[in-house]
Amino acid sequence: MVRFYLLAIVLCFIHHGNSKEDCFPSEWLKSVSMSVKISKAGFHRDLQYRVQWSKTDHDVQVLLVQKLPSGVYMDEYQLETLRRDTGLEVLLDSKVDLEAPEYLSSGFTALVFLSGKHEAVVPVHGRYHRPSDSSKRVKVDIESPRLLLRSDQCTETLSPGLRRVVVDAPCTFSNHSICSWMEILDLEDNAGVSLEIPVGDSSMIITVCVGTVLTTVLSCVYLLRNIWKHGSF
Repeated sequence: MVRFYLLAIVLCFIHHGNSKEDCFPSEWLKSVSMSVKISKAGFHRDLQYRVQWSKTDHDVQVLLVQKLPSGVYMDEYQLETLRRDTGLEVLLDSKVDLEAPEYLSSGFTALVFLSGKHEAVVPVHGRYHRPSDSSKRVKVDIESPRLLLRSDQCTETLSPGLRRVVVDAPCTFSNHSICSWMEILDLEDNAGVSLEIPVGDSSMIITVCVGTVLTTVLSCVYLLRNIWKHGSF
């Protein structure tokens, strides 16, 4: 009888230890899904993110690591206004030149912290591309973001698994200390999105230049004529 109780206690500790080792069990990870959509038209679009999962006892925090190509950008000043007005939390890994065209720009990474309903709408803008005489639009592909999860209620060290790896990233939008996050791999329907941006017609360069110079000269002549006629010197 004593051996039976000892065996029961050992099994209890083993079960308790295993439950603490894994805050995000494999079965629960299968319920995790992420959707990314793009809305609006023209140069000014919205990236719409939403992450869902089945019920859990943990308060799960979500971080999306979104790589963006040189063909688009996020406006850090607009993001700051949205943070104050709506609570949107987005960190950029580098300064973004809002005026530079696509061919003078480089890609960057945005960290999107989701809270509340675990969804967010982030504005993204198209950059000007080189004029083309063969197409009126250019396609810009935006790859799907990496999905990272963590919980403050899980104090033990996260461990990698079949559908996950452990990575380091800022803890929160306001706390840039590094925390361990679990990146979820092999998500279903994890395709990226794309948008088409209008480009200038290079075959019209001469016409536009001549028209611009002619308009400028005529405007200057008109102004000088009126200044000479009605002005006082």
